[in-house]
Amino acid sequence: MAARAQPRILAPAPGTAADATRPEWSRDGADWPNRAASSFVEAGGLRWHLQVMGRGPVLLLVHGTAASTHSWRDLMPALAERFTVVAPDLPGHGFTGIPAGHGLTLPGMARALGDLVAALDIAPVLVVGHSAGAAILLRMTLDGTLAPRGVIGLNAALLPLGEAHAALFSRLARVLAGLPFVPRLFAWQASRRAVAEKLLADTGSRLDRRGIDLYARLFRYPSHIGSALRMMAQWDLRPLLRDLPRLAAPLLLVVGTGDRAVPPHQATQVRQRLPATRILRLPGLGHLAHEEDAERVAGLILQEAAACGALP
Repeated sequence: MAARAQPRILAPAPGTAADATRPEWSRDGADWPNRAASSFVEAGGLRWHLQVMGRGPVLLLVHGTAASTHSWRDLMPALAERFTVVAPDLPGHGFTGIPAGHGLTLPGMARALGDLVAALDIAPVLVVGHSAGAAILLRMTLDGTLAPRGVIGLNAALLPLGEAHAALFSRLARVLAGLPFVPRLFAWQASRRAVAEKLLADTGSRLDRRGIDLYARLFRYPSHIGSALRMMAQWDLRPLLRDLPRLAAPLLLVVGTGDRAVPPHQATQVRQRLPATRILRLPGLGHLAHEEDAERVAGLILQEAAACGALP
């Protein structure tokens, strides 16, 4: 798709600086990375924050749990030299509205993002998802909502959390997400920069000061933390794994060998279900590899784009 995506631009959500429960654009977005590329769009009953940058075929970037568009701050401009890059904040994350009911399940997220794609009238030729974002893109591709020429998972979270103890983790997350004080408690703890820095380091990645500060900014809001908890509580990857063998688009899994959030060996387990899956390992990088070394990851994405015919 050669034309630039043209979303219907809306004013930022009204909000109030006194609202301490959720990020507010006029307060928290004043120095947001790539702010000039930001817009707000209504789709599927949600007000979305997204960023659109560049020209050329459309490339869709989808972040993982508890992140936002800020995680693409360095990668996006590099890809925009060859693509029209579209990157939304997922429902309940960053500056996008919070969905009701089952909107934070995997099928719910896939449907919501499908509504956004339809509202933007775009047809991504390449899709790149980080962590849980990869699962959302695979669900959409399997459901026919997307028809990309290639799918790239960056440290893709495609197996149940805790593997053998997945049911226990899910029950625990449901209990925590159901307690109204828990998101506030988590947000209060995680908003402290030292705590945020420790949480990020536990993923196996070392971010610069700017990256840590942006995560800490979001972590202080119960809406952002609460949505991440609800997402984990409602996440069920079993149907996706069952359907994965019928994926038609080529799948590339980019794996940071130092990832402590998604064990690197899980990529091999995914390939057992879909033998055509290719795995590319990045020595020395952790779960947030695309933030640690955006230039290297951008190069890999462009290489894959050329190989799968996503670039003219």
